[in-house]
Order: sequence, then C-alpha cells, then structure tokens
Amino acid sequence: MSDVKISAADVKKLRDATGSGMMDCKKALTESAGDFDGAIEYLRLKGQKMAGKRADRDAKEGVVIAQVADNGERGIVVRLGCETDFVAKNEDFIKMAKEFATIALTNAPTDLDGLLALPYNSDLSIAKKIEEYTGVIGEKIEISKYAKLEANGGQVVPYIHMGYRAGVIVAMNLPDADYSEAGKDVAMQIAAMRPVALDKDQVDPSIVEKEIEIGKELARQEGKPEAMIEKIAMGKLNKFYKENTLMNQAFVKDNKMSVAAYLQSKNKDLTITDFKNIELG
Repeated sequence: MSDVKISAADVKKLRDATGSGMMDCKKALTESAGDFDGAIEYLRLKGQKMAGKRADRDAKEGVVIAQVADNGERGIVVRLGCETDFVAKNEDFIKMAKEFATIALTNAPTDLDGLLALPYNSDLSIAKKIEEYTGVIGEKIEISKYAKLEANGGQVVPYIHMGYRAGVIVAMNLPDADYSEAGKDVAMQIAAMRPVALDKDQVDPSIVEKEIEIGKELARQEGKPEAMIEKIAMGKLNKFYKENTLMNQAFVKDNKMSVAAYLQSKNKDLTITDFKNIELG
C-alpha cells in the first residue's frame, strides 16, 4: 500500500468526478498512489466486479423518463432500473437517468444496444457509466427499456406518471400547440388504462387468436349451443377491442365518449398515430 498522503481536496475532486463515496474515493487514491486517473480506473474496475456479482438480480425499481424535443418533433422514453426503492428515489440516480434520456433524445439511436453504446462523456460510454455507477450504488443498475417516436409532421407529447413509475410519449398528426393538452390527456389515459394497441388493426394476431379461443371456451362452459359459439366469441373480441385499444377505450375524463371521439371534439381531423408506454416492473 502506498504511503502517499491523500488530501481531503483530492478525495473531494474524485468524488465530484465519479459520484463515489468519500471512503471509496480515499481508498482508490491510496491504492493508486495518489494518481487521479488510476483512482478512476480503480473505481471502474470495482463497478465491473459489482455488476458481475449482481447480474442475476432483479432491477424492478427505478425511474422512467419521457422527454420530447423543444420543437416537438421527437420523443423518447428510457427506463433506468435498480433493485430498491431507496436507490430509485436518490437525486443522483434520477439525475443520471435524465442525462441518459437527454443523450437518447439528441442522438435517437435505433435500439437499446445503440443507446448503451453512445458516449456519456469523453471517457465513457453509457454502458460503462452504468457499470461505474453500479460500484457507487452497490446494486444492479440497468437501462432495460428504450423507445422513441418521430412526429412526422405532427407533434410528440410526453407524460411521466406517478413519480417516474411510468413514461408515455404520444405522436399526434397535427403540430398545433393548441392540441398538446389533448395529447397529454391521451398520454395520461395510456398510463392509467394500458391499452395493448392503438386500434384493433394493430393488435398482435396472436393476442386476437387467444381472445377468440378464450371467448369460445367461456361460451362452452356457459352451456351455449355450438352453433352460437363463434358469434359469441366474436362479440367478446369486440368488447376486448373496446376495453384494450386506445382509440376505442372510453375516455377516462368523460366515459360517455371514446378517446377517438374526444380527439375529434378538438378537431375533426385530430388523431393519434402512435404511442409508447414504458413502466417499472
């Protein structure tokens, strides 16, 4: 072990640069004989080891950040997971998640791997920063989900639900700022009602097939005539569409109208072209 004297100023400088605890910074500087870059590398290696040890842990807590460009032309959602609610509420953790989201918004990577490969700063990629921060926190940290939307001539509206527990972005076909509040209403609807698709035509065929089979089985259990089974199943499927596809759902702020009707009450041409909803868990 080195006999180099480690000053409080050196420890603070390293802490400011890495976010690591005071004792960890002091140990890193001691082990690296006072060399600042060596101390940073020491802490990074600690993070790598910690990440390896906790790779099989669940990171179901965390925060979900939704951001949209100032011009409304692009939006992203990023989920940064951790193991405990205690870490999820840490200001530095939330700040880092927002930094990752900003990088994603600026660069618009095509997928999660592309996001992780982006530079966090001149020295680290986002993936390496997460590794480093794992050593600071002592828990598994991961970006587990990422999604983006382009406005394509309309606008994207964001919404963050329940203290970062869910994030929604909604793409609308009209760019007028007057409709952004309607977009937020619909984003809140998505967070609360969790539609599986925009409209019935976008529902995954495997889900449709499953719902039809469920409808048939329930009809048989109720003793319905075999000749009516198919019709009953299709009726239940239509009910599924009404309850689980966004445009057909009853609008939560006025259940006398559908979401589609609510949008048309603002402008007969106004509609939602796509949405992304990411939650914790």
